Amino acid sequence: MSARGRELLHVPALDVAAGSALAVLGPNGAGKSTLLRALAHLGGLRRTGDVLLDGRPASSRELRPAVAAVLQRPILRRGTVAANAASGLRLRGVGRAEAGRRAEPWLAALGVAHLARRDARTLSGGEAQRVALARALAVEPRVLLLDEPFAGLDATTRVDLLADLRAVLDGLDAATLLVTHDRHEARALAGETALLVAGRIRQHGPTEVVLDAPSDAECARLVGFTNLFPPAVTGRDTLLAARPEHCRVLVGEPPAGEVGVTGTVRRIVPLGGGTRVDVDTAAGTVACTGPVPAGLGPGRAVVVAVVPAEVRSIPDPARRAELCPEQTDAVHPG
Repeated sequence: MSARGRELLHVPALDVAAGSALAVLGPNGAGKSTLLRALAHLGGLRRTGDVLLDGRPASSRELRPAVAAVLQRPILRRGTVAANAASGLRLRGVGRAEAGRRAEPWLAALGVAHLARRDARTLSGGEAQRVALARALAVEPRVLLLDEPFAGLDATTRVDLLADLRAVLDGLDAATLLVTHDRHEARALAGETALLVAGRIRQHGPTEVVLDAPSDAECARLVGFTNLFPPAVTGRDTLLAARPEHCRVLVGEPPAGEVGVTGTVRRIVPLGGGTRVDVDTAAGTVACTGPVPAGLGPGRAVVVAVVPAEVRSIPDPARRAELCPEQTDAVHPG
């Protein structure tokens, strides 16, 4: 997939079964939104390959009524919440009364039925996103596209909406594709996850496996294993990775069997619910968010320690093909 002669996305195949959810997890600029545009047959892209619906190529005319999308920032029309929730059905030719009747259960499922008569322009960000989701679900789409729908929401609102949306998706027949940069959203909503890095799928499989067993260093960073320890600093035979929350700062030797890397405290940053300690090591700066020894300060010699159960061994790049094999040249929603 390209624009102005530059390849933006290269995805040999990506399947989403009806009734299931796939998360595409990637950093900013990885091509996540471009993938959604391709699936929805939106313009501005030069595309090769096919988008298949029920196993056959689908034209933009066929996809339009089958697909509903929810964007990062909900776009609501003037009028009441009820009218907005019904607006997708109205655009599909459904009568006003029938559209309202069909949209009402989705407002209830997403916890905003009590706002039905409210002016949509007075809603909070979380309430507006719930209405946008209800509008998309009311049309009973074959394919539901979610483009980082939790971006910009505060932590409490985000957690509540994740829980409500998960309950909705559990009973949904649509094929759902969520693009996100947050692994916690993928874990909460999707049975499968694909990691998208620089426009290419680097790993794809059951969410719990992908998030817990990254296939290379870039995938490791993407799923939170941001501390990378090469063999030169650990004495082990392979690159090791660990999450900051599993790393401890010690003054002295680590317990037997634990991975230990020596370094010097660079800075200590209180984070409200915990404390982050950045340690300069021969492998670069690593972060620890575990307990902090009393009297610790910048410049102190320390050891970063990790218990074996929280360390991941990163496979040799030559084995990546075994973890993410090439597939046929198509994208298959539904």
